[in-house]
This record gives sequence, C-alpha cells and structure tokens, in this order.
Amino acid sequence: MTTEPSETGSSNSEPSRTVEVERKYDVDTATPLPVWDAVPGVDAVTSGEHRALDARYFDTADAALSRAGVALRRRTGGPDEGWHVKGPRQGDGRLELGWPLGETDGVPAAVATAISEWTTDPLTPLACIRNDRTAYLLTGPDGVVAEFVDDRVHATDLRSGTEREWREWEMELGPAAPADAAGREAFFTAVEAAIFAAGGRHAASGSKLARALGF
Repeated sequence: MTTEPSETGSSNSEPSRTVEVERKYDVDTATPLPVWDAVPGVDAVTSGEHRALDARYFDTADAALSRAGVALRRRTGGPDEGWHVKGPRQGDGRLELGWPLGETDGVPAAVATAISEWTTDPLTPLACIRNDRTAYLLTGPDGVVAEFVDDRVHATDLRSGTEREWREWEMELGPAAPADAAGREAFFTAVEAAIFAAGGRHAASGSKLARALGF
C-alpha cells in the first residue's frame, strides 16, 4: 500500500513540539520494576497508568527517512495519539513534532510538508508496533522529573511479515528534570544503577522501529 498526502490538515497547521531526552533498556519478561529511592530530585512515583498503543510506521521504498535518522508514525492510544515525526538525534535528544490523527488514514498535508526536507516520494507502511505500556511519573518538589515506562511490545515487519516480541524500559526527562548536563548525567547515573540492580541492561537496539525491522 502506498500512502499519499491527505487533504486533512494544511501545511500551515502548527504541530506540537517536544524535545525527547530519553534512554532505553532491555529487560526480561519477569524482571521486577526498579526501586527509585536513590534517584536525586525524586520524592514520589505515581501508580502505573496503562496505555494500549498501536503505531504504524512509514518510509519510502529506498528508506529515505530511516537513512536520515527520521521516523514517521501514526499512533492511536495514549495521551499523545496522532501523527509524529521524530527528527534526527541532536546531542542528547530528538525533536518530535505531533499532529492530530485527522479524519482519514492518509498522511496529512502538514505532515507531508514537515518531512519534505528529507523526501517527497510516496510512502509505504514499514512496520506495525503494538505496545502494552504502563507509565509512571517520577515527581519532585517542582513537578515531573521524568516518565518511566514499562513496555511489552509486539511488532510486525510489514515488508516480510516477521513478528517479534520483547519487553523494554524507557526513562524520559520531564519538565522538572535537571537543565544542566552535569545534573542530567547524575540523574541518569542513579537511574541506571536502579535499573541494573533490578536486572535491566542497556538496549541492544536504538529504537522500537529498528528492532521491529531486525536491527
């Protein structure tokens, strides 16, 4: 199936903008959750919020977006469902742009405009990723320091039909996270100590999409 830009939305539609600073970890199916008592700036953790996420990723026939370090997806479920464009990594983070789902499955014109920096070629479905997520907010005196998510993922490579399943954790900085590099490093050092103590390990793959495609 080839996906063409939809008339839904215009090239002037302003997307949401988020700079994601996160780290990913592989974990076994039965591994218990980490204990966050020693993480600086965190004095409480919310009870888990369940989210059923269903995402379809798109790219050109010659993988123009992937080669540029860009990901395009349409995701349903969760508080930020919609169309997302994740830009190339810059330093410790990636800029993510977001638009509403729209009335059809076609790529909205505003999204097509956003990715035109990298390609204007037709897009085809690349992978389908369904994610049973439980999200926890780590909070401090000034608000949300980070969001920790426990993901149980079922992915299908739509090119070959290959299915893969795994469990992973992500820790993404929130608005009350340390703003300086030293503070962030101290935060993630403590986070990783807790994760490794629970049985987690560094992620073998850089993204869910890459893992879904066998990378």
